[in-house]
Amino acid sequence: MSDHLSPPPPRAADAGLWESIEGLHGWLDTHRPVDGPDQLLLRILKLSEEVGEVAQAVIGATGQNPRKGTTHTWDDVRSELCDVAVTALMALRTLTPDAREVFIRHLDGVTRRSLGDRND
Repeated sequence: MSDHLSPPPPRAADAGLWESIEGLHGWLDTHRPVDGPDQLLLRILKLSEEVGEVAQAVIGATGQNPRKGTTHTWDDVRSELCDVAVTALMALRTLTPDAREVFIRHLDGVTRRSLGDRND
């Protein structure tokens, strides 16, 4: 018997996640500085900014900039990765009101391609 517990099996995206995305989408729509097609483009471009912040945090957590030293923690990296995920879901929701279904269908396809029918 192994001394470690197996991770729980992946579950479908939590409903609370999508309620939050809907709420954030509504809030962002009421506070948007840009209307029209540029709104979608800017929300998608926001992903690049967030990914850059992940890179900055990794460089800072590993002290790879000798001029700055260690400026971030791995908690900062985790936080920035979460920002990327939220920003991606917000961009998807801006693109389609069916974001939840689109994402779950895509995740199911990726899971099937990667894991097949394994039940272990």
